[in-house]
Amino acid sequence: MTVHNVVISGTGLYTPANSISNDELVASFNAYVEQFNADNAAAIASGEVEALTESSSAFIERASGIKSRFVVDKDGILDPQRMVPRIPERSNEQWGILCEMAVGAAEEALARAGKTAADIDGVIVACSNLQRAYPAVAIEVQAALGIQGFGYDMNVACSSATFGLQAATNAVQLGQARAILMVNPEICTGHLNFRDRDSHFIFGDACTAVIVERADLATSAHQFDIVSSKLITQFSNNIRNNFGFLNRAAQEGIGARDKLFVQEGRKVFKEVCPMVAELIATHLAENQLNVADVKRFWLHQANLNMNLLIARKLLGRDAEPHEAPVILDSYANTSSAGSVIALHKHQDDLPSGALGVLSSFGAGYSIGSVILRKR
Repeated sequence: MTVHNVVISGTGLYTPANSISNDELVASFNAYVEQFNADNAAAIASGEVEALTESSSAFIERASGIKSRFVVDKDGILDPQRMVPRIPERSNEQWGILCEMAVGAAEEALARAGKTAADIDGVIVACSNLQRAYPAVAIEVQAALGIQGFGYDMNVACSSATFGLQAATNAVQLGQARAILMVNPEICTGHLNFRDRDSHFIFGDACTAVIVERADLATSAHQFDIVSSKLITQFSNNIRNNFGFLNRAAQEGIGARDKLFVQEGRKVFKEVCPMVAELIATHLAENQLNVADVKRFWLHQANLNMNLLIARKLLGRDAEPHEAPVILDSYANTSSAGSVIALHKHQDDLPSGALGVLSSFGAGYSIGSVILRKR
């Protein structure tokens, strides 16, 4: 059996038109808090109900490094009476919103790769939250772009992109496809509790796309050899979302807090950071590469403090801004799309031969590391 060398030949990004600043988000949240405390003043005074605490832009930036986020819908989120994005349902005859985002990112990735739909043999949609169980969004994207072959969806939470890249790489290496389109449509605001002070600022919406293809067929000026990938999972309840089709079978849980994103942030920080640093260091060592040889780390864009600590553990010093670029200040956490946004926006300046590591980490726990070399 022939085993093909594989490259990333193009990346793409879809960014929603709307952006919400920390100040705007805080104004909405604090209006809700004020109304809640007023409506429950008697119960709060008697100790039956705990008063809510206001948020602040300074708190958000200190806790996360986030300054703003792009969103599919702004008005619904900022309405203190609603605080949920307003995204109307579409008929089955229309392309779904995840498909629409995926097509936007895919078109840029195809253009950078110098490919058309006829060159792609498979589509993988890898993301945290799919809008339906079936038919697969990947098959819908495949139809919208006019791609022949196959498509399937996969979910490994915030690590979906790195897990998707390994699946795509395997398919191309083994000759099952000439090229795979891997897309990460994320409407994270749809599963975020905007009335929770500790997490209401975390997420934004975006979609990324990556073309993975045989090296001998690639013609792009934006190629990276996929040197190796390494994945690990370890079960944890510290990041969890219990929304699913069985909710209707237990009516007492419908609308409960755990049907949206919940996390034990401090535990996640303490447990995940060393796991990520260890996985990347081990992965590099297994490929006879030194951490010092890596010119760029495209890390999962969840929390600035996490990324700073991971880079420090790896390098033994604080990373320079160009060594571990940050995009979460303007995009917030876009789940699986985050590390790919960093790759998309911070790759063209690297010289030929430069090594980089794309890494994601999130619920599961799930952690992925992909070693790339600029062609």
